[in-house]
Amino acid sequence: MRLMADSTPPRPRSPFPDRRPVPTVPTTSARAGHMVVCGDNSLAQRLVRELASVYRQRVTVVLPSLRGGDQGPQIAALVGDPRLDVRAVEAQVPDDDALRAAGIEHATALALTSGDDQINIHTALRARRINPELRLVIRMFNRTLGSYLEDLLDRTIAARVPGMDQPAVDASTTVLSDADTAAPSLVAAAVVGSEKIIQADGLLLRAKERTIGTADRRDPLCTLALLPDAPDSDEGDVYTDPEDHDGPILLPDPLELEDLPPERGAVVLEAITHRPGGPGVPTRVPRLPVGTFFSRRLRVSLIAFTAVVVLLAAANWYVTRELPLHAAYVTLLNVLSINDPAVGESTGEQLLQLTGAIAGTALLPLLFAVVLESYGTFRQAATLPPPPRRIERHVVLLGLGKVGTRVLDRLLEMGIPVVCIERDPEARGIAVARARRVPTLIADVTEGGVLEEAGIARSRALLALTSDSGTNLEATLYARQVNPGLRVVMRLFDDEFAATVYRTLRDTYPAAQTHSRSVSALAAPAFAGAMMGRQVLGAIPVGRRVLVFAVVSVEGNRLLEGHTVGEASRRGAWRIVALDTAPPDRRRADLTAFPSDSRTYTLTGDLAWRLHDGYLMTAGDRVVVAATREGLGTLLAGGDPQGADTGAPAPAPAR
Repeated sequence: MRLMADSTPPRPRSPFPDRRPVPTVPTTSARAGHMVVCGDNSLAQRLVRELASVYRQRVTVVLPSLRGGDQGPQIAALVGDPRLDVRAVEAQVPDDDALRAAGIEHATALALTSGDDQINIHTALRARRINPELRLVIRMFNRTLGSYLEDLLDRTIAARVPGMDQPAVDASTTVLSDADTAAPSLVAAAVVGSEKIIQADGLLLRAKERTIGTADRRDPLCTLALLPDAPDSDEGDVYTDPEDHDGPILLPDPLELEDLPPERGAVVLEAITHRPGGPGVPTRVPRLPVGTFFSRRLRVSLIAFTAVVVLLAAANWYVTRELPLHAAYVTLLNVLSINDPAVGESTGEQLLQLTGAIAGTALLPLLFAVVLESYGTFRQAATLPPPPRRIERHVVLLGLGKVGTRVLDRLLEMGIPVVCIERDPEARGIAVARARRVPTLIADVTEGGVLEEAGIARSRALLALTSDSGTNLEATLYARQVNPGLRVVMRLFDDEFAATVYRTLRDTYPAAQTHSRSVSALAAPAFAGAMMGRQVLGAIPVGRRVLVFAVVSVEGNRLLEGHTVGEASRRGAWRIVALDTAPPDRRRADLTAFPSDSRTYTLTGDLAWRLHDGYLMTAGDRVVVAATREGLGTLLAGGDPQGADTGAPAPAPAR
């Protein structure tokens, strides 16, 4: 086991000039929290960078080696950066000794980022035993097991303090899936051509470029940024400028918008709403029609046999003059050849019995055919259906691993037609595709003709989400040749490689949209926010900056409690965009969860948008804020009773 550390980071300067200065967060080691991250994967590396550079926390990484592994050298670069307070503990297994060496006894939060659920569970139980007041953030794909683990670890806290429903400290357990966190952005990039989207309370929100003069036509929720000069565009990317001082003005004061020219560009937050029965409403899973159980020839045979039996029953009733029910009963006995011989009966009854017996000889092979066709139909229903020949305006999804499975769920929830391609017949998402009757090809996408069979020439987008960057790139380049205007979303792991590929494809196909995204980059803000004790709904890039949407409790936060919405908002740092109107005992723990029974996306949830600037926030309120990463760190520090004086005025008594 080896311990490495670096120096304390310098105090950052606020880049946001305003008549109300934004308070800065204390960044010395004595003030900053202590965070521990276990793992050497890309998520761990990005999470360490996020905590150290954005939230200015002291971070200790537990990993096998700084010289090898998945992300060892990249994490070593963070450890050696004098601007960051990062150290490392090298241990093959995050056992008790490794955790104690990392300072777990006095740590504020621990993140477990391994891709192995069992390792994460074992480490979480160890850490909770060593430090019962530790906040845990665990990466797990199995959502059911994750919910059980959350309940188990939270119960251990309550059990240690008898008679208390809530612990004195925030020692909560949060189980997150990087695939779940990244799926909405990946789907948005494929469907609406932008990854600038978040999900809150069952509502899909996106950031769009408009002009001041046209923004009000779309009834925006708020203005996120002012652009130097940008045309009104539904499909273009948000303006990017290499110099920060010439870039967008983030979270402007509403008063600044009044005297601006109508052609001035802006980035606004809009809700993607669908009316019931409208064109965007998710469709139900197709069901197997009863008529497909039997072929047309077999159905005709069954109808003909039934008609013969009915005619024989009518003839029996006419000859014997018995009741119709008795005549039908006797006819069925004759057809099944289980009636007594009609000896001594009239000639007509004897002829009817012989005719019924002859007709009954066709019953056995007919029933045998019914059984065989039903068995064959059920077997066909259990297999994956092929893509329809004339399918169009669909999404081709390449890869049904952890990320692909979550993306498939999202696409089906939105009612978007999908054709899947997966090489491994035992992949995670195959069972989902089979159960939902999604057209799927079990094939290697690098082989010729696979993308053509998936209808790539008539599709609206390609989502290349396999775990192999080379396969994703090869599929993308081939799809571009077949369909030059195709919208493409690639999963690439290396940042420099992704940037190079993006620029090349953008220059080669300027009319098409190409997005290259890393799942870890999309998931890191949510994991960091959970470690800070706040739920992050998502992040939206604006130029070279990022706006984070987070859920913040007003109680105890000196920057929010007792202030109005207008007073609490800070230009260039954060703005309150929504209020949770649900009673505290009925508030949803996870506002990013998508309602399973939802058929529409409307502004009818528990979140109230377009708040009046004069609304006074009290201790019982919970709000959604849009903030820069630096601003969110400042806002979180305002809720820390141990933090330094932020320079904000003392809150007035709650009314």
